[in-house]
Amino acid sequence: MTDHQPAPVTVLGLGSMGSALARAFLAAGHPTTVWNRTPSKAAPLVAEGARHTTAVDDAVAASPLVIACLTGYDDTRAVLESTTASWAGRVLVTLNSGTPTGARGMAAWAAEQGIRFLDGAVKDVPDAVGKAGTLLYYAGDPEGFAEHAATLRALGGDTVLLGDEPDLAKFYESAVGATLLPALVGFFAGAAAARNRGIPASELVPYSVRWLTMIGEILPLFAAEIDARDYSAGASSVDLFLTGADWDLEFARDAGIDDAWLRPLHDLIRRAGAAGHGPDSIAALTEVIRVP
Repeated sequence: MTDHQPAPVTVLGLGSMGSALARAFLAAGHPTTVWNRTPSKAAPLVAEGARHTTAVDDAVAASPLVIACLTGYDDTRAVLESTTASWAGRVLVTLNSGTPTGARGMAAWAAEQGIRFLDGAVKDVPDAVGKAGTLLYYAGDPEGFAEHAATLRALGGDTVLLGDEPDLAKFYESAVGATLLPALVGFFAGAAAARNRGIPASELVPYSVRWLTMIGEILPLFAAEIDARDYSAGASSVDLFLTGADWDLEFARDAGIDDAWLRPLHDLIRRAGAAGHGPDSIAALTEVIRVP
């Protein structure tokens, strides 16, 4: 295909993310075939120019690139196991939720069927799909990625192949995503304290964003300490955080919020101290969390 003839693409699964993927392909000029178990979900996309088919065989046969955005790997496999369409010359990309174990299992199944396979992750919300700064990363067949990289960039300008190990996208998604819930719970706890004091949660947002930006700036320093397993130069020590633990609990009592979410974190800090990391960087918590 030339730059003036965008490649056809198929999208299986039309939830909020699947629909966003299909719209991004349509906006970039790709002939887009869509399939969903509930056919009515395809109607808005058909109005925007998509071709709808009720048969999975027809959907697979329609395009050299098939994007599956279903609930999980088991769901994806259940749908694809029923197809008799030839996968010769085609690449399957899964953009569903799941785990590295699930991705490895999906890759093994695809290999048994002779399917060229990429697994991926959309690192943003559906509304961001198709934008220049949106990150998607993939893992698996490098030749398949190279062949369809231009098409995949319609979903986000920051499109990365992590490597040929098929579980890498889900590994990165899980490892990076581990930051999300603790950060959000921290914000929610602060917001609960603010509401108890009559301060709108919205007033915390600019300062929370600045705080998260600062954390982002020091992550490379922590990463270097972790990779070297040398925590001796850390300015923010385990002992410093251990001292602050009592202040965290005092603030929670004073602000009228539940401190239960803090206690497992304080337990990690105490364990690090007991292991001799008291004067070391707080990044030494990695050694407590890591199971050899």
